[in-house]
Amino acid sequence: MSEIHVQIDQLSFSIEGAPLLDIPFLRLDPQGPTMILGPNGAGKSLFLRVLHALQTPDTGSVQVRHISGETARQAMVFQRPVLLRRSVRANLRFALSAAGYARQTRFELAEKWMHQGQLAHLADQPARRLSGGEQQRLSLVRALCCNPEILFLDEPCAHLDVNAAQHVEALINSAIEAGIKVVMITHDWAQARRLGGEILLMEGGQVKVQEGAALFFGSSQNPWTQAFLQGYKISDTEVET
Repeated sequence: MSEIHVQIDQLSFSIEGAPLLDIPFLRLDPQGPTMILGPNGAGKSLFLRVLHALQTPDTGSVQVRHISGETARQAMVFQRPVLLRRSVRANLRFALSAAGYARQTRFELAEKWMHQGQLAHLADQPARRLSGGEQQRLSLVRALCCNPEILFLDEPCAHLDVNAAQHVEALINSAIEAGIKVVMITHDWAQARRLGGEILLMEGGQVKVQEGAALFFGSSQNPWTQAFLQGYKISDTEVET
């Protein structure tokens, strides 16, 4: 796939006068995944929803496009799966139908992605009766089956046991290897390090750090990075001084 460019300019979002996002400028690395870290309440999920155009900012612009200027195909997977009251197979076919695929192609792709997600043996089971890990795998392959060029993931392994999380992470890694731009929120530092790419560290609705994963978890001299990894809070004033 071609490189996907994500650029944010003068972005702000507030509710009843309380600022929740304030990002003057940000350009994501088009090469590899972007992992978003930060404490609870940092604005990570809201930021992801704005990137995916599910929330409209008060000011500013978000561009998610090819180098040619064309808008990139997008998909998003939420922390808690949102599934139709249909079978596993029907969930995939519905997504493919909504994306405009022909009938026979829908049938073929649904079978392919059920196997990819290790869900073929559950094809006719009601999606909402699956285990948490199975539901999250279904959510992920339902997003991937429509061939997105950028995939937004909001803590896709939260609430999953170790085995289920490993299955989901394997699917994410396959997407990255296939050239899909992944932008993902996680609280799992080890996972962020494994998946690599760049790290965004958010605090108070702002992006405080943008560094490669190797630097972030290695020898970063950024005071925000050091404070985060050592488990204490600092302020902008402390950084400036």
